[in-house]
Amino acid sequence: MAASGRPAQPEVIWARPGRAGRGPRPAHTRESIAAEAVRIADEEGIEAVSMRRVAAGIGAGTMSLYNYVPRKEDLYELMVDAVSGEYALTPPTGDWRADLLGLARQARELMHRHPWLPRLLSPVYGFSPNALRYLEHSLDCLVPLEVSGAEKLELVAAVNGTVATFVASELALAERARSLPWSEAAEEGVRMAWLGSRLATGQYPLLAGALSGGHPVTEAASDLGAVFDRSVSRLLGAWGAAEG
Repeated sequence: MAASGRPAQPEVIWARPGRAGRGPRPAHTRESIAAEAVRIADEEGIEAVSMRRVAAGIGAGTMSLYNYVPRKEDLYELMVDAVSGEYALTPPTGDWRADLLGLARQARELMHRHPWLPRLLSPVYGFSPNALRYLEHSLDCLVPLEVSGAEKLELVAAVNGTVATFVASELALAERARSLPWSEAAEEGVRMAWLGSRLATGQYPLLAGALSGGHPVTEAASDLGAVFDRSVSRLLGAWGAAEG
């Protein structure tokens, strides 16, 4: 162990005792450290999270924080695990598609509560206590699906990837809207007028036909929840069609 408390060799934070030896009870816990880091990230963005800021927030010295969390990457892992504990994992219904769609909806809500989360999602953080709880529950929901365990894990990863991509797009669009010097409606009107002029040339007959029932982008903006459900449901439907 290095003098700063940082490990000299690779180490899993969850294998590291929360309290070393028989000395005085630690002044802080991983839970309180993670909670402060999450608070900072929620309010100011992930870029604002640093060992110094977290230490100041819990009333600790920066160097002493390394005795609890050896690396900033470990801090990120604590954060991801902390918010992963917000899932409400109710007993499976027996309808694996409905159950996974329900989990996907929860994941979307979770990422909107913590907009920094999609940026930190990584398989490296996939085996923390709350992540293991989530994976075990997901596999329990997938008991009726007759494919291998490896394929079930692949499906869970595919759903989570779809959710993260969808939410990242939502967050990016919202950020862009906040930065516009005019209203979204004004920009949408200009863009739609230009698109209409292009379609009127007859150079894009297939696109014109596809848009003849309405503009999907405009419709999507009015009910992103329905678009999200359709996206996940199509993925689950394709997987179910391939069953067996």
